[in-house]
Amino acid sequence: MNVTMDRTDTHERVAPPPARLSMTPVGPVPGLLDGAWWPRSRDLLRELPALTDVLDARWGRITRVSVNPAQWPVIPRKVPATGHTVHVGWFTEEQDPHKLILLSYTAGRWDLLVIPPETGAAAASRLMAAAATPGGLLTASGLMADETAAHEAREDLSQEEEWETDGGPAAGGAGRAGSRQARRIARRPLLAPNTATSS
Repeated sequence: MNVTMDRTDTHERVAPPPARLSMTPVGPVPGLLDGAWWPRSRDLLRELPALTDVLDARWGRITRVSVNPAQWPVIPRKVPATGHTVHVGWFTEEQDPHKLILLSYTAGRWDLLVIPPETGAAAASRLMAAAATPGGLLTASGLMADETAAHEAREDLSQEEEWETDGGPAAGGAGRAGSRQARRIARRPLLAPNTATSS
């Protein structure tokens, strides 16, 4: 029996794709977030080097990051970056699950919204713009909740418009409120025949 060994160096670092990042413009009114980051996966070893490559040039060397383990299945203690190592810490209750905290000895601290990798491009674009708004007062989880609520509202409206084009009540009738009520009634399950006997 012959065995073939692959002697490829698995420790060789492959250049990661550029980080998807939006930053709050420098201004006199600080907000709760300094921008947003949309990683391509939930693998910190793979994702952090691309982020630190961009931020090291802007802010000075990033030395530490802190995450919430709710969004990251594996949290390495150290991540190799270009020319240095980034130490990774985590907090469960103390840190917003959708926020990444970055620390630099030379420039201070930054807080970024972390947009889940599976987020669609349109939603990610809205979230990146919202997180980069100067003086923003929403937390990372607040922005995510707002986007979820807006998505559900758009979905409800789309279903309502589709229902009206399929023969549901027209705007000349009870309007949207009436069509919403009619739709709820139409979705109710049929009741089972009454099997109780009267006495």
